[in-house]
Amino acid sequence: MKWDRNETARFIGTLAVAMVIAGYLRYSIQGEFLPFSKGLLIGGGVALLVAVVVGFQGIITFFSKRSAQQGANTSILAIAVIAILAVANFVGYRHHKRFDLTTEKLYTLSDQTRQIVSGLQKDLTVVRFDKSPSAAFDDLMAEYKTLSPHFKYLTVDPNQKPEIAKEYDANRMGEVFVAYGDRKQRVEAGAQGDVAEQDLTGTILKITSDKVKTVCFVTGHGERSIADSSQEGLSSADAGLKKENYLTKTVNLITESGVPADCTVLVIAGPKQSYYPQETAWIGKYLDAAGGALALVDPSTDPKLDELFQSWNIAVGNNVVIDASGMGQVIGAGPTIPIVADFGASPITKGFERSATFFPMARTASIADKSKTIPETVDLLKTSERSFSIPSLPKGNKITFDPKADTRGPLSLGVSGSRKVGDRNARLVVIGNSQFAMNPYLPQLRNGDLFYNAIDWLAADENLISIRPKAATNRRVNLSAGQASLLHWLDLLFLPGLIVLAGIMIWAKRR
Repeated sequence: MKWDRNETARFIGTLAVAMVIAGYLRYSIQGEFLPFSKGLLIGGGVALLVAVVVGFQGIITFFSKRSAQQGANTSILAIAVIAILAVANFVGYRHHKRFDLTTEKLYTLSDQTRQIVSGLQKDLTVVRFDKSPSAAFDDLMAEYKTLSPHFKYLTVDPNQKPEIAKEYDANRMGEVFVAYGDRKQRVEAGAQGDVAEQDLTGTILKITSDKVKTVCFVTGHGERSIADSSQEGLSSADAGLKKENYLTKTVNLITESGVPADCTVLVIAGPKQSYYPQETAWIGKYLDAAGGALALVDPSTDPKLDELFQSWNIAVGNNVVIDASGMGQVIGAGPTIPIVADFGASPITKGFERSATFFPMARTASIADKSKTIPETVDLLKTSERSFSIPSLPKGNKITFDPKADTRGPLSLGVSGSRKVGDRNARLVVIGNSQFAMNPYLPQLRNGDLFYNAIDWLAADENLISIRPKAATNRRVNLSAGQASLLHWLDLLFLPGLIVLAGIMIWAKRR
């Protein structure tokens, strides 16, 4: 068969395009321009130029046709759109900007991380040992690096650099370490097996801290236990404090003959029995020596701490707070679980705007005499106007407001107090509820931030007071067998059927 110039040009052009595509694919797979890939691309470019020269007359004739001109206009428009998208992607790559649309801002670094990393005074290096990079962790590290020039990140293949793996005592792939000066510490991964923001920030906090402070939990009166992992316990609070570089321990005031000297913060978490007068005196003496204490006192208990609270101008009510606002329905709570969305001006509640805390079965804790200026007191937690207090829960839990016996809201559920002792501050926080800090409730809303911020403030660790990293809310929908079956048939028949019906109607209309 004898080819004319146009057929020859088409053959050469097809070969040229094939060579260019083959060269690009080899480059994409190999990740570098090897000689053969370069040869294919250059040869393809030369062949394409030859095809244009050989078939030039045919090209001119083709584009002189009306249909070709319309096609050329379409092609030019498509090329213009591709060029605009390419420029937009290039600008986006050079000027990186992310938008976090999740409710809990899961992909935005927390205030705590920002405070800790931006405050670095010398270089800190995060080292990840693995053969290949991790896109998710690398993105997280990119966010950290924007906070401080002292933050460094390395990925090390332990097979290629075994001496570095030995230096860090890395034993398996995927391990992450933090190095700060001559200190090195492994980052303990979370429950999912991956190193998340809270895991890394907690390790950075530990390795950069020069002094470890101790939080002492009082025992001997039925208080909630930090060793209890049940729904009634405080094991989650204990784990959270340890992540923030606190030591935790339990103390019995009777056997210790007072508050131990190494206690930075003393926590009284929901006592069910009364304290002896001598124990109350020991707590007062500890506070007079510029100590810090957190007292969580539930309704229907009398720990015999009123004299101590009165010396701090704090009144704890012998009552139960009822929330009739209906806000609790959002979290499935009834009227005996007051929701607080109004917070006092304190470092403890800084950043709580447009958020909330909740307190299952709470009593009031308020400023006794607001005309007094010493100690400095703040009502931390205010319920809504549609709340009220009652002396006790009635039988059958049928609750109605009695204007003669009940007090209408807003009501205070927590108070912070501070007074000078020499060049230091003695501090006390009293909250009329301990259940908000229990294992199931601590991670919800701002309950955890309230508890940890109170400890930070009492320990004079204001630099740690912040909003902490959040975990994703469980938004899974549980369907019954009937609902799942209905959804299955809707997906299988109904929706496709609608599309087919719409197509038939359009076809019939155009006939």
